[in-house]
Amino acid sequence: MGIEVSRNQKSAGVFVVSVTGSIDTNTYAVLEKELDSILAGSPKAIVLDMKDVNYMSSAGVRVVLKTKKMLLGNKGEFSLVNLQPQIKKVFDIINALPDLTVFTSIEELDSYLDAMQKKSK
Repeated sequence: MGIEVSRNQKSAGVFVVSVTGSIDTNTYAVLEKELDSILAGSPKAIVLDMKDVNYMSSAGVRVVLKTKKMLLGNKGEFSLVNLQPQIKKVFDIINALPDLTVFTSIEELDSYLDAMQKKSK
C-alpha cells in the first residue's frame, strides 16, 4: 500500500500533518520530505495525525523520532494523535512514548493547545 500525506496549518507555526496508508521502507521518504519542508520554517508545533496509518516499520519510527528531536531542539512541540492500536504498540515496544505527547483526537489536542495559549497570556 502507498502513502498520502497532507498538511493543514492550524495557526501561525502550528501544523497538523495527516498520514494515510503504510509508513515503511518504500514510503517513509514521502512523509520525511513533507516534515522536513515544515521543519525548514522553524514551526512552533507539528501534530502528526495517524488516524489512517495501518502499518509502520522502523523507517517510519525513525522519521517520527527525528522530527521530534529537531522540533525539541528548536523549542517546538511534537505530538501524535489518533494512534491505531497496532501503531501504538510499535512505540510501546521501543519505549518511545513516555516523553512523547499523544492525544486521542484532534479535539483533545485543540483543547490542550487552547489551554496552553491562555496560560501563556
